[in-house]
Amino acid sequence: MYTGKTEQPCCLCDDPDTAARVDLPPAAIPEMANSDPIAWQDVEGEVSIHFCASDWELVRDLVLDLGQNPLGKCNVARASFDLREDFEALLNDIRDEPDHSGVEADLLERSERALSGDGDASDSERVQALLVQWVLDERAETGTPAADGE
Repeated sequence: MYTGKTEQPCCLCDDPDTAARVDLPPAAIPEMANSDPIAWQDVEGEVSIHFCASDWELVRDLVLDLGQNPLGKCNVARASFDLREDFEALLNDIRDEPDHSGVEADLLERSERALSGDGDASDSERVQALLVQWVLDERAETGTPAADGE
């Protein structure tokens, strides 16, 4: 029986022994490698990517020291997320896309707390915070609509 998200291997090297996890909004999916066939608008909740210890060091350095976004190298096939079930095909009915605004607001609030400068945030929290902000900023710049039709 499925009880929720499963831990996936490292999204960069496929190593099953992971050391870090980053939770992102569904809008991060189009920025990742091999994302074309995935309808990111149908994702319910957060998208989680995992990193092995050596790749985590690289990602941490890229994000915190160099200000680089590594998502383009992350394989979305190794991400963990929940897609809504396709009842449209089964019931011949059209449903509204999931509303991502709650997930995005929660992740953005956590990001702002992590980057507030109080010094309590771990490297993992700061990396996640920056990636969340970059993803949401990129979506706003490209004009990609939110799933709730904003």
